[in-house]
Amino acid sequence: MAVIDAHQHFWNLETGSYSWLTPEAGPIHRTFAPKELLGQLAAAGVERTVLVQAADTYADTDAMLAQADAHDFIAAVVGWVPLNRPDEAAEALERYGRHPRFAGVRHLIHDDPDPDWVIQDSVVEGLGLLAAAGLPFDVVAVLPRHLEHVPVLAERVPGLRLVIDHLAKPPIREKGWEPWASLIARAAEHPNVYAKVSGLNTAADAESWTAEDLRPYVDHAIEVFGPDRLMFGSDWPVAILAGDYAKVWRETGVLLAGLGGNDRAAVLGGTAARFYGIGV
Repeated sequence: MAVIDAHQHFWNLETGSYSWLTPEAGPIHRTFAPKELLGQLAAAGVERTVLVQAADTYADTDAMLAQADAHDFIAAVVGWVPLNRPDEAAEALERYGRHPRFAGVRHLIHDDPDPDWVIQDSVVEGLGLLAAAGLPFDVVAVLPRHLEHVPVLAERVPGLRLVIDHLAKPPIREKGWEPWASLIARAAEHPNVYAKVSGLNTAADAESWTAEDLRPYVDHAIEVFGPDRLMFGSDWPVAILAGDYAKVWRETGVLLAGLGGNDRAAVLGGTAARFYGIGV
């Protein structure tokens, strides 16, 4: 089974617009392109990646699909369509659906001032279009309120597969537990809900974090989801805010060392391959 990084990004500050990416973002406030990631993937033994949107724009999705055309290691693209405008979303899905690596949709719901954006009727209708097309939805859950909506969506759009990015950013830095632990367990009760073991380093202490800081949260995710509904992601280049690709890969290996071979292979590639329809 190929090793798959199920969550990474590229962006170009000269050609793209990213409202959240300001100079305050520090070292990630610059352009990141495929050539910079290639060596890091090779060093870790990662063969394929899932490229995930960084802006709620057609331009970002178009750029990602062009990068997938140019680089075989990009196995799947999670793009964007205007889910709150279902008629327009249907047209966009028909257009993007012709591309063999268009494999899912995400919206930066955590940047919307309305924490209930994702459960408004128009968005639920848009998510129904994804379900009908067999495309999954990446859920950005930062607030407890965002995570509360996951089981609601799983019930309202029963044919929709959802994946919670970054385990919904557990309170690692504060060594907190609730309400995160109960909310993610409730989401995991729905078999169409998955989660990514990704982006956890930036929820921990940037300077000192190790696998042991992340372990209670990852172990809980393994318990409630099982390896067949979990997938590894680096969240590069956001990851460099708290280390680098090599450290994320190394510490993830420590976290998964106690799993059996098949279970570890699922988290490191098998789950992502099934979820995003990646042929490996």
